[in-house]
Amino acid sequence: AARGCGGVWRRAWQRGAGGPAFRGQRALACNVRGGAVPAGKSGLAPWVPVVGLEIHAQISSNSKLFSGSQVQFAAPPNSLVSFFDASLPGTLPVLNRRCVEAAVMTGLALNCTINKKSLFDRKHYFYADLPAGYQITQQRVPIAVNGSLSYSLCIDNKMSQMVTKTVRIKQIQLEQDSGKSLHDDTRSQTLVDLNRAGVGLMEVVMEPDMCCGEEAAAAVRELQLILQTLGSSQAVMAEGQLRVDANVSVHHPGEPYGVRTEVKNINSIRFLAKAVDYEIQRQIEELESGRTILNETRAFDSKLGCTVPMRDKEGKQDYRFMPEPNLPPLILYDAKSLPANMNHQQVVNIDWIHERLPDLPSVKRAKLVERYGILPEHSFTLLNEDGLTEFFEDVIKQTQMKPKKVIGWILKDLLSYLKQHSLTVKESPVSSFLLADLLNRLEEKEISSTAAKQVFAELWKGEGKTPLEIVKEKKLQLIQDQKDLEQICQAVIDGQENE
Repeated sequence: AARGCGGVWRRAWQRGAGGPAFRGQRALACNVRGGAVPAGKSGLAPWVPVVGLEIHAQISSNSKLFSGSQVQFAAPPNSLVSFFDASLPGTLPVLNRRCVEAAVMTGLALNCTINKKSLFDRKHYFYADLPAGYQITQQRVPIAVNGSLSYSLCIDNKMSQMVTKTVRIKQIQLEQDSGKSLHDDTRSQTLVDLNRAGVGLMEVVMEPDMCCGEEAAAAVRELQLILQTLGSSQAVMAEGQLRVDANVSVHHPGEPYGVRTEVKNINSIRFLAKAVDYEIQRQIEELESGRTILNETRAFDSKLGCTVPMRDKEGKQDYRFMPEPNLPPLILYDAKSLPANMNHQQVVNIDWIHERLPDLPSVKRAKLVERYGILPEHSFTLLNEDGLTEFFEDVIKQTQMKPKKVIGWILKDLLSYLKQHSLTVKESPVSSFLLADLLNRLEEKEISSTAAKQVFAELWKGEGKTPLEIVKEKKLQLIQDQKDLEQICQAVIDGQENE
């Protein structure tokens, strides 16, 4: 099994009756604390996997990066296309201020240096869904550089044992999205939808500091939480708002990096972990069989659980980068460099944005632990589930039960029911008010913990009943009166005498 990474991988061969490990299993092991992993009985030299990520996050903006066209998911095909998006002659780009501010905000949150002067470039390539024949991006001088992202992952899938790691951020650049090609195999046609063409993207380029799928998935999940906290991107992977390209290679310790492959357009954190782990294992098997690794682009087939080749990169594509002639350099200011007579509405002030940054996920987790006395691993679960922190805090405000007990009900009962029925927190039939009411009755010893579980199960049915109504209907209340208890006991004794 693949465990949290930090060092060197080896082939996990099984000898004897089991035979060799086969492709498709995550038959790789690595040391979470770093260092070499023993080669085992096979005597094979250990391998060092290297993983770097390029992440495209769609900027949360009402209009596109260089045009006034609306941004809307699942709109009718080609209904949100301006003359500029369609690349009609004579049209010129007009930079969207909101997109610039979102990129600056993201760069600051990721500890980047914000370039006060950045440049736009044309990246040429020819696809039907790119009408201009080039993409406007920031190849030479991007808006933000040299940042870092800290993330945490479990050791051996134990939430109580977590390690924090850091991946370097090489750069963040603004660029346009392309349109969408829809392939109709039945009619042998390709249809083009340009609604997405020109939508603003932030490309976050991470250095190759990771070594397995679990690390890559944890880093992307933390980035997703940061983007959503900032509001710079909704980062909904199911809607294509966060897409990941993974660059993977393997080599022996002390040797140069191996030939890398790029797994493109992964749109799920779970699939990212599987794709990276599979690709590492595939490359190790190829090399140990005497074959070579091609510098190629691959895709992850989620149904088969494997990567498949798309196109090779041996004849490296010449994108013919050139300065974008229709856009001047992007100039940003801070408090020191802002001219006194400058209209503040006309410029982007880095310090002004920095002062208004919200608490990031790491700070929120620390505050939850400090304020409520819960375990650090519980704070990760609260933040990882959209809306769960707010639900937890709403219950705390309405109940007399201590937070340490409330968190048990939230994580063990509410969350397990939600996952069992594939529901989000917002879709829960049990509101924070109803759960708080139930926990108050449990705390006041009106019902037992077993009865409380029964009441919760009834509340989940969403029939509009209150906990008190369910308790009375099911006769679940604890008997407090001693005389009542004596009468029940006497009735049982009398019944036994009759028998």
